[in-house]
Amino acid sequence: MIRAYSHPNCARHHNPNSSVEAPQRLAAAFEGAERARTSGVDLDFAYSAPAPREALEAVHSPGYLDDLRALCEGGGGYLDGDTATNAHSWQAAVLGSGAAVSAVEGAMQGGVPSFAIVRPPGHHAGAHYAMGFCLLNHAAVAAARARSLGAERVAILDWDVHHGNGTQDIFYDREDVLYLSVHRSPFYPGTGRLDEAGRGKGRGLTVNVPLPARSGADRYAAAFAGVLLPVLREFEPEVVIVSAGYDAHRDDPLGGMALDETFFGEASAAVAALARELPNCAPPALILEGGYNLRALSGCVEATVRGLEGEPGRGWEYRAEQAPAPVREAREALAPFWESLQP
Repeated sequence: MIRAYSHPNCARHHNPNSSVEAPQRLAAAFEGAERARTSGVDLDFAYSAPAPREALEAVHSPGYLDDLRALCEGGGGYLDGDTATNAHSWQAAVLGSGAAVSAVEGAMQGGVPSFAIVRPPGHHAGAHYAMGFCLLNHAAVAAARARSLGAERVAILDWDVHHGNGTQDIFYDREDVLYLSVHRSPFYPGTGRLDEAGRGKGRGLTVNVPLPARSGADRYAAAFAGVLLPVLREFEPEVVIVSAGYDAHRDDPLGGMALDETFFGEASAAVAALARELPNCAPPALILEGGYNLRALSGCVEATVRGLEGEPGRGWEYRAEQAPAPVREAREALAPFWESLQP
């Protein structure tokens, strides 16, 4: 069984600074999930409740939350060149974080793979700032909730085409949350370099795999097989939260990458299989991030849901002599922190 959490009021947020992060994204994502269900996937839909204040304050400063709520409830306003709000944006964002909380609870307490289908996205939002269409960091809120449920080690895997700078910032010096990202670079927001590997107790627990424009399934599969999956296996998280963005699809108007729906099904199947393999690991909890071609978004969500229920198809095996240079460079940069990446 798989459970999807959402709320129709997530569609009431409108960002006048963006024509692509639009309310129709929610319906497109649901269409993909529903196609998976009608084709035989055991998928259940549930409404989310707003995230409680304490869950938001676990990652965001009280002052930021107060200012954001006041801005929205005053009719909306502008936060940066990409990010603006209307009167419904606070409710939409809090419902999005609430769905993320429900997803991680469903995974850890209910033992089922879970998917928070929400908007606006979240991974660019930091403790004190909104950015890049994002108001609240749903993945970070979910990770903090997992910690409060007793998980000592939580992993966030981010496959959105953009680096999740907000998520990285929130957990950069922590030893209990592993953040892994595969993303296009150089690209917005300009973070996610190989040398951004964490600070203090969190040194080595930020894992970035930057890939060049037009990267397709071969490079991404090498990144998973050569870096992301080995590090996850070595870390042994008790839950894996996925920032599931689909703007690396070849038809996305923003991403400039070359993936198709099939890859995302393979990726979700690989993460679900790894969770089953690891000791004491819950099923994965996914949270929708980017993806701005509606047809592609719908197809990618469908493939992802199917992947969560099925077994991995194409096997991903890392072979150094065939690996793309960016993946070899990531392994070399991270090898001092991870035995699984050492020659």
